Amino acid sequence: MAKTQLNVRVDEDTARAARERALARGMSVNRYIEELVRQDAGETGRTFVEAAADFMRQYESVFTEEFGEARGTGAGDGRR
Repeated sequence: MAKTQLNVRVDEDTARAARERALARGMSVNRYIEELVRQDAGETGRTFVEAAADFMRQYESVFTEEFGEARGTGAGDGRR
């Protein structure tokens, strides 16, 4: 995968913390920051799915009223 260079400015305490944590994990600061961003992006996706599930729980009765009883996908309900 091609790499793109980013330049960021942080205060000295943040820079020190990044260096220390990267060193403790045995990786470069670049790799450490890259991993943090990937984790954050994954968390965002997980948060979206949780919010969508919560929405469906809250409005399940509205969907049932409008469209009828929930229908399975065939997995685990004896149908194929």
